[in-house]
Amino acid sequence: MATNRRKFVQQMGALTAGLTLAQWVNPTEAAAFALKQKEVDGMGAAQLASDEDFWYYIRNSYTVSPNIINLNNGGVSPQPKIVQETFESYNRMCNEGPTYYMWRILDKGREGMRQKMAELAGCLPEEIAFNRNATEALGTIIMGLPLQKGDEVILTKQDYPNMINAWRLREKRDGIKLVWVDLKLPMENDNEIADAYANLVTNKTRIVHITHIINWVGQIMPAMKIGSACKNKNPNIECVVDGAHSFAHIDYKIPELGGEYYGTSLHKWLCAPFGNGLLYIKKSKIAGINPLFPNDKPDSDDIKKFESLGTRSFPTEQATGVALNFHNGIGSKRKEERLRYLKNYWTKKAKDIKGVTIHTSFKDEYACAIALFSIEGKTPSEIENFLFDNYKIHTVGIVWELGSISGVRVTPHVYTSLNDLDRLVEAIEKCATTKSAAK
Repeated sequence: MATNRRKFVQQMGALTAGLTLAQWVNPTEAAAFALKQKEVDGMGAAQLASDEDFWYYIRNSYTVSPNIINLNNGGVSPQPKIVQETFESYNRMCNEGPTYYMWRILDKGREGMRQKMAELAGCLPEEIAFNRNATEALGTIIMGLPLQKGDEVILTKQDYPNMINAWRLREKRDGIKLVWVDLKLPMENDNEIADAYANLVTNKTRIVHITHIINWVGQIMPAMKIGSACKNKNPNIECVVDGAHSFAHIDYKIPELGGEYYGTSLHKWLCAPFGNGLLYIKKSKIAGINPLFPNDKPDSDDIKKFESLGTRSFPTEQATGVALNFHNGIGSKRKEERLRYLKNYWTKKAKDIKGVTIHTSFKDEYACAIALFSIEGKTPSEIENFLFDNYKIHTVGIVWELGSISGVRVTPHVYTSLNDLDRLVEAIEKCATTKSAAK
């Protein structure tokens, strides 16, 4: 049995690496999809974005609920069937002999996945570590940076709460100074955005915290330009980039953002099993960051010092490799264009409804899948409840007072159909014309 299990694990990576999308859909539809793939070969990503036949097969690769329309993929995204099945296989294996299969077999699979993930991220394998989510990855960086009393950190009132709280803890614990940018979103001028940060730079500024895609409204930030503008005023500055909502959502490589440090969640747009994250630290900076969890060599320049998490979910981690294959099977640029097409599809219809305001840019360089809307005279919770109670559309109402943000966030994914979004627009219009948002 042990020999068979080892052989299964060894072969899984090679097997999934060769899978095509045709092998991820219902077997009865595989032949038809294979023909469809040939039809779209050479088709540009923007053109393919509106090819509903192609995306129909992608939709069927997921276990989409027939009872609700899930438009809150920005929180956590579902996994394709093949990822779920792989996770379940690994989980059953671990339960046959936990310490044997977890520590002696599956633990060895991390290095092959690290190599493949580095290719997608565009960095060295020695610069990425696997953990459980963006909060853990970025928390490791924030808590591990060698900052002293009086050092200044620039961040915005629109950054993610967990990151803001981490910086506030450093402020309380070490006496650093937090300097706040208050963004007026949406913003559609790179220089204006970069200047909002750079104008606050002093000779005491040590860190600039940049959220690549702001989770509330989907604003894409020009991370490289922000960092460059700040470093031009103070060369000692380093940048921490929050990529929780951008990795596997839009097409880029981590070093292109210009940050020395980066964290993301893999259970969002990559559709990996729940509880998956990625930490990136530029090779030359690894030794200077202390790990958040105990390690026998905290000053090491080995990225693996950040993976001393104790017992973890090996099925969750290892099935991530299949999610990565699935993403690559679609293609990063194709996926980005489809997600932006879906956002534009519903927002361009909804913006003309009386009383409705879209709080997200319509320009490609400043938004992709995520959008926020509001309805005059309705609270976010009223709108959210109306959509679900009357149309079974799942969204999330947002009130973020620090950043002056209020509305309902809508985040489709690659499995979302145009029919789903037509239903959404119908529901928004009905809500906007109803005196009370109550059912």
